Amino acid sequence: MAERGAESLAVAASASATRAAAAAAEPQELSLEQILRLYNQPLNEEQAWAVCYQCCRALRRCRSRSRSLVPSLTLSTTHRAVGSTVRPPDTSLFVPLTARVRPAPEGNVGAELSQSLNKNDALKILNKFYKRKEMQRLGNESGLDARLFHQAFISFRKYVMEVDSLSVDLHIILNDICCGAGHVDDLFPYFMRHAKQIFPMLDCMEDLRKISDLRLPANWYPEARAIQRKIIFHAGPTNSGKTHRAIQSFLAAKSGVYCGPLKLLAHEIYQKSNDAGVPCDLVTGEERTFVAPDGTQSTHVACTIEMSSVTTPYEIAVIDEIQMIRDPSRGWAWTRALLGLCAEEIHICGEAAAINFVTELMYDTGEEVEVEMYERLTPLTVLDSALESLDNLRPGDCIVCFSKNDIYSLSRQIEARGLECAVIYGSLPPGTKLAQAKKFNDPDDPCKIMVATDAIGMGLNLSIKRIIFNSLMKPSVNEKGEKEMDRITTSQALQISGRAGRFSTVFTEGEVTTMNRADLPVLQEILSQPVDPIEVAGLHPTADQIEMFAYQLPEATLSNLLDIFVSLSQVDGLYFVCNIDDFKFLADMIQHIPLNLRARYVFCTAPINKKQPFVCTSFLKFARQFSRNEPLTFDWLCRHVNWPLMAPQNIKDLVHLEAVHDVLDLYLWLSYRFMDMFPDVSLVRDIQTELDSTIQVGVKNITRLIRASDAAVLAAAPRPGEPPNHAGGRRKTKIHAESIATPRRLRGSKALGYKPVASGADADEAEAAAASLSARLVHEGHLTAELLQQLQEEWSACQAHRRDTAAQPSSKPTPKGSRKKK
Repeated sequence: MAERGAESLAVAASASATRAAAAAAEPQELSLEQILRLYNQPLNEEQAWAVCYQCCRALRRCRSRSRSLVPSLTLSTTHRAVGSTVRPPDTSLFVPLTARVRPAPEGNVGAELSQSLNKNDALKILNKFYKRKEMQRLGNESGLDARLFHQAFISFRKYVMEVDSLSVDLHIILNDICCGAGHVDDLFPYFMRHAKQIFPMLDCMEDLRKISDLRLPANWYPEARAIQRKIIFHAGPTNSGKTHRAIQSFLAAKSGVYCGPLKLLAHEIYQKSNDAGVPCDLVTGEERTFVAPDGTQSTHVACTIEMSSVTTPYEIAVIDEIQMIRDPSRGWAWTRALLGLCAEEIHICGEAAAINFVTELMYDTGEEVEVEMYERLTPLTVLDSALESLDNLRPGDCIVCFSKNDIYSLSRQIEARGLECAVIYGSLPPGTKLAQAKKFNDPDDPCKIMVATDAIGMGLNLSIKRIIFNSLMKPSVNEKGEKEMDRITTSQALQISGRAGRFSTVFTEGEVTTMNRADLPVLQEILSQPVDPIEVAGLHPTADQIEMFAYQLPEATLSNLLDIFVSLSQVDGLYFVCNIDDFKFLADMIQHIPLNLRARYVFCTAPINKKQPFVCTSFLKFARQFSRNEPLTFDWLCRHVNWPLMAPQNIKDLVHLEAVHDVLDLYLWLSYRFMDMFPDVSLVRDIQTELDSTIQVGVKNITRLIRASDAAVLAAAPRPGEPPNHAGGRRKTKIHAESIATPRRLRGSKALGYKPVASGADADEAEAAAASLSARLVHEGHLTAELLQQLQEEWSACQAHRRDTAAQPSSKPTPKGSRKKK
């Protein structure tokens, strides 16, 4: 045994000497081909060490060459590595807390043990400590960058100078330094102790990083990882039958779930499934409809994608519009459904630009993607000429705008030409959208023109022959949450254009053009470009993650928690954290209201339109009533919204009714999260249905509402030569209900020479308004009432400025003694 041990030691010593010699001699580098030839040959130990050494050098050379010569091959890996590296936190988000001063015992123990502290000497020592580069370096190593170091020092100095009885250890160390028995650097432990009191995140930074680690999101769904799912990607443009094919598999399955981006799409699948004899429930944020009378769940469910369950097992799952996985606000819902749905087969529908990305995402789950390609069922042609004039409209035309003001203006101009038009925009209730779509699609209805926003791009089956883009510029929100005006993307243009000439409608071909001649070549260029490939998917922090964060930082506000979470979060290169500005807006709004963290988080995830002041006010009142533990009853809600509401008399009234509908939606959304606090669901749903009908009537008469609004603005605006009313008040103009409810057909008789009889001052005022240029411009749709009022106010201000300038002396007074003698 001893001989074997000695032999082993000798071999090891020899090998060590060989390695040292190899390293010192730097033998000639071998190529990979030479190494591979030596691989199968018998080698002694010295040769083996030499070959290992050469292998390491060769691999190092290959790695460096691959980085420099073929960067495209390592792009994805490098991108992931960058996202995975630990980045320094954004310390501007760290809000210092007020230092807690412990109640001191009777008497100053520190002074009794040493002597009273001279505050002037202490101030000099503290300032000297602050200027020490070594202390700043140690602070940086402990997590205090320059900003935090400065804030912590200001608080520490204030504490030392203002507190009468310091802690015993700090009092003694300061006295020692003042007496020359200590060094100023000895203050650092006490300074850090104070810094961790006002910045508690310094003590738990590693825990916070672990909580906010969003890498490998596929591992968040153990139920889905426990089964081997089959992924089928139905890829193709709009009107290609891809979703229809996926729905057929959904209907034929024993159980299934459909996940769509809109309530309208979920409702369509819900109806289609039940009409086909397949019991299907409907689940959206504001609605739960169960087919079974006893309320038991059916085997099939159609839902909005945010409401999909990742724990319920299904045979078939359908994820529609997968390209929205990169949406800055809602992309997280598609990521969650794709990675987390517990289904044997998952059918994905969307643009072909998402195929490669979805395939790469599925590498992490070990699931293969089967792709089925589809072509458009009907041809789509980009016309060579623009519309240029509304006189060139024909039945089946749809003008697409990107603002409600454009919709108001165009709809009025169209009806001024004796044509009826349907109107659809995003803030309309779903029932009103369906009613307008039904009116437009009805072959017996005289309404054959539509004016809409890009809300028609999804969820509505419309019989459109020609899509006309009123503009190619659309407001958008960038990654920082800032609003911008950008040209529509190829994906957006194709989605909207694809609504023309849909299969199974009366039009077998689709056409697309622009309103303005200058926009047509731009549209042709946009449609000729390939769709940008999808490269990232959205993620969003969950309530559990925020709760764990709050446990570490109990004093931080919810908005501040979200900011710190995002700044510390680590994501793979394939993912990004979705925009949370709307969440933070609501969190700041209700921060002063006492709510537990879970309830506060749920309230802040409510889908409300923050542009509507009435909706925001209602949200605030809901939260305040909830915090008092007082149920929000039907009577309370009716008093708040002033129910019953009158029919709209102008556009402002219509906008308010839409806001009230959103408030009722908010009530229903919260009722499914806090059932005991929002008890009157059925009663609220009844008045919401009634309100939807009222809004439908208002939209049907939208041009009359616009005329009434313009008349009110014209009556309130100052006439030329009349001083403007800067006090903010406006002359009250009574708008008779008869002028709103007059049948639309009277416009034709007016065109034939019929004029309503007016008497007295009303007739004179009407004649003067009709004769004025401004009234004609508003009537013809060239100006909006709001723009006209702004122009009149600017003109009046300009006239007032000219009068003030003319009233001033034309020349300066001549200095005394410089006057010329005659």
